[in-house]
Amino acid sequence: MKVLVCVKQTFDTEAKIELKDGKIADAGINLIINPYDEVAVEGAIQLKEKGVAKEIVVVAAGSDKAMDAIRTALAMGADRGVLVQQDTAADEFARAVALADAIKAENPDIVLAGHVAADDGSSQVPTRVAEILGFPHINVITSIEVAGGKATCSSEADGGTQVTEVSLPAVISSQVSWNEPRYPSMKGIMAAKKKPVATVAAAAADNKVKIVEFSMPPAKAAGIKIEDEPEVCATKLAEWMKNTVKVELK
Repeated sequence: MKVLVCVKQTFDTEAKIELKDGKIADAGINLIINPYDEVAVEGAIQLKEKGVAKEIVVVAAGSDKAMDAIRTALAMGADRGVLVQQDTAADEFARAVALADAIKAENPDIVLAGHVAADDGSSQVPTRVAEILGFPHINVITSIEVAGGKATCSSEADGGTQVTEVSLPAVISSQVSWNEPRYPSMKGIMAAKKKPVATVAAAAADNKVKIVEFSMPPAKAAGIKIEDEPEVCATKLAEWMKNTVKVELK
């Protein structure tokens, strides 16, 4: 069984993000593998350790810098990688089209990914990939069992746990609580340098969204404090809401 894991390179979650001329300034920012995707990589490795998976392929879409995210996954224990060269300005739709095209070529049994990226937080790509491929999709899983050509997954639900079974192939996106990703060993890091990584062109797809500019939210206005007897406070508050906030009182 072949397991494919989609990974994304993101800013370090501890990095201080700054804006310059309406764009995100990335100078000096440390780039890492998306922490949610790292959980998916660990999940794939555990499936291989259980004898469920025979091969783990890691796929990333982006610039040449995304190769670092692939190498991190290879150092953890993945077998080979595929870099889909794509403009970093690609939106979720274009990125999903590019990944789906690469996934078709690999013909995996299971496609894993983190359910969200730490940078944009859109949580769209795994679902879009599943839709394009025509695969069933289970989101935010916390456990998985694979047998008889089917995957049975548990997901957190309001007040309990939801168990879903799907036929393979399928796209399965993970919750961060699924597991604790391992640190790459020195042996793994050295071995990753020799593992094969193919480079392919991204399938053509126009963005559905155009980002005009990024801006910080306006500074939060100072609050007001009313100190008086309860009935006086109520009157002053009502007057403030009516005259300052312009709330229509009925």
